[in-house]
Amino acid sequence: MKFVLIFGPQAVGKMTVGRELAQLTGFRLFHNHMTLEPLLALFGERPETWRLSNTFRRMIFETAAQSTLPGLIFTYVWTFDDPDAWRFVHETRTIFTAAGHDTFLVELEADKDVRLARNDTPERLAAKPSKRDVAASRERLVQAMDRHRLNSEPGEITDMNYLRINNTHVSAAVVARRIGDRFGL
Repeated sequence: MKFVLIFGPQAVGKMTVGRELAQLTGFRLFHNHMTLEPLLALFGERPETWRLSNTFRRMIFETAAQSTLPGLIFTYVWTFDDPDAWRFVHETRTIFTAAGHDTFLVELEADKDVRLARNDTPERLAAKPSKRDVAASRERLVQAMDRHRLNSEPGEITDMNYLRINNTHVSAAVVARRIGDRFGL
């Protein structure tokens, strides 16, 4: 079992790259909205949504770590200025490493204008109903950039199994191949 955490700001292409990497490797893709969307539909953006989403994610990670799956790809918006986000990443990776599995960190970054254009692509809107109010989604994206640091600082992540890719002008298929090649997936 291999665990790949793809992280970066909203609309950077995490899910799209994750899909390409899943096709390339046979790993399963668990994008972050797979737990969020049903909870947002039930509770909206309230504490219950985030609490339940984290509980479901942990249960899924624990089950996957004990399974015979070849690998799991998870996408996440890591807010580097939030200690809870650091704790989430650490605890998630620990679930897999404690079971004897390798974990890999892949950070994506892209120019703001490209991310704003990607925010309302048909693929994104199909998988993430909460983004279908494009104006509101765009506003949340801009606010998140203003409120949080959504990419790491140089040298901040020192893990050997870490790769940072600027995918502003690089296709998801090429990014997935780079990830697969770098980590021997």
